[in-house]
Amino acid sequence: MPDKDAGTPRVFLYRHGETEWSKSGRYTGTSEIELTQDGVNQVLASGKILVGAGKLIDPAKVARVFVSPRSRAVHTFQLAFTEADRQALTDAGKVDRTERLAEWGYGLYEGLLTKEIRALRKEHGLDGERAWDIWADGCEGEGGESPQQVTDRIDSLIEEIRALHQGNMHGENPSDVVLIAHGHTLRAFTKRWLGYPMEFPLSMMLEPGAVGVLSYQHHSIEEPAFLVGYGFPLEK
Repeated sequence: MPDKDAGTPRVFLYRHGETEWSKSGRYTGTSEIELTQDGVNQVLASGKILVGAGKLIDPAKVARVFVSPRSRAVHTFQLAFTEADRQALTDAGKVDRTERLAEWGYGLYEGLLTKEIRALRKEHGLDGERAWDIWADGCEGEGGESPQQVTDRIDSLIEEIRALHQGNMHGENPSDVVLIAHGHTLRAFTKRWLGYPMEFPLSMMLEPGAVGVLSYQHHSIEEPAFLVGYGFPLEK
């Protein structure tokens, strides 16, 4: 972070590693699909580079780690952080498994591809004027979530995070937050962090095992921002 913003709290968006369903493009909500070996390697690689003392995600600077309860997210947490760091964070009460970070509830669309979902919706008499868009239309069936339902649970989490950050905008206390979750959920979180409604056409990409960064401009809790690029210090 530039010197003028040094100490400003950050939120790290850590997507779980690849699964067979994420690899094939199948919508994975509540299904417990394990990481592939490539997925394990993705997280080990990003964790080695980004997580640890003096690195981008420094456990000593972390105030809270929020983890989706799905096994693929829990496994990602276990891979990205060393056992010692996980234990220290857990003993300090800084690790929270929360349904607020669970993947979007896909309902009838669980395990389907986008083209299969759109075909199913046509069978149901939907989407006569335009193609299905999850950000505007949500998902059908039991367990299927609307954009407003996802908004509500994410906004609750953002409110809690902002309370952690308030009063620590210049690095007064360790206040970085790590979110370990899923593709749709983390992109939805980004929209809400920036104050956009779910249907706002903000195209985003977040690869399996990758890390994104959110923060604030001008040390201001009222100016949440997306940290598009990050400069790394030269290793000594």
